[in-house]
Amino acid sequence: MRSKVTIVGAGMTGGTMAQRLAETGYVDVVLHDIIEGLPQGKALDLGESAPHIGFDGPVTGTNDWKDTAGSNVVVITSGVPRKPGMTREELLNINAGIVGDVAKNAVKHSPDAVYIIFANPMDVMCHVALEATGLPKERVVGQGGMLDSARYRTFIAWATEASVEDVHAQVLGGHTEATMVPIVSTAHVGGVPLTSLLPRDKIDAVVQRAKNGGAEVVSLLKTGSAFYAPAAATAGMVETILLDKKRIIPCATLTNGEYDIEDAFVGLPLKLGAGGIEQVYAPPLWDDEIEGIRKAAESTKELLALIESKD
Repeated sequence: MRSKVTIVGAGMTGGTMAQRLAETGYVDVVLHDIIEGLPQGKALDLGESAPHIGFDGPVTGTNDWKDTAGSNVVVITSGVPRKPGMTREELLNINAGIVGDVAKNAVKHSPDAVYIIFANPMDVMCHVALEATGLPKERVVGQGGMLDSARYRTFIAWATEASVEDVHAQVLGGHTEATMVPIVSTAHVGGVPLTSLLPRDKIDAVVQRAKNGGAEVVSLLKTGSAFYAPAAATAGMVETILLDKKRIIPCATLTNGEYDIEDAFVGLPLKLGAGGIEQVYAPPLWDDEIEGIRKAAESTKELLALIESKD
């Protein structure tokens, strides 16, 4: 039986996610958006690529939630970027309203799905989606760590002149430059500790570039933001769930005492499988890394309070 995945939001990132998933050959993709014609047009374009790529599954573009029914995974990318003159609180409340509405509609038709939250600010939107859906915390997971870790691994590979396949490194904590924590203590290349391969100043430079990874892309594009790497990171999470691969990967999860953090979505290593989050880990790290993760959790709680104050 084929798997079904709904992607909510047919922008550049959502469209690229749909492409990657359709090309696996075992996923039926539904691309949902409120803009009439946008998801339909992208779905049609993707479908017409099938003869060359060789996939047979349907790609459905729709504005109707009924078409999303029975999805195994739902990816929520919906939201608006911050505009000139818009306060952080205004952006938070606008996106919270969008994500909350999307999550409520999606869960009506796919109550058994695992929900991957991509919308920003991601850590806070995970809280919004969890509350809106009423799902157990194991089935709401935030995407950020997979993307940030991919950037971190890429920059380590370039700095060490080694294959990125042999780089094992994670970014934990939050999904902003100020809150993400690229982990140095456990990073290694082919089993060789990063601290043995690079001097501290070069490690610091790699860490800073990883933190600034998204902004660097934006500064080069001038308009728009990254979508290839975010789509690949999210597709990797979807595949892990659909194939029950039980990979241990960095994603945002609701904490339950890890590093003495309670009830905050924060990026941690977790085991992801068919039912969603199966186990969360709090491995030994340097003290400053643990403190960084705790600060990320506090930042998320502060932002969440700005939304709650509007109720």
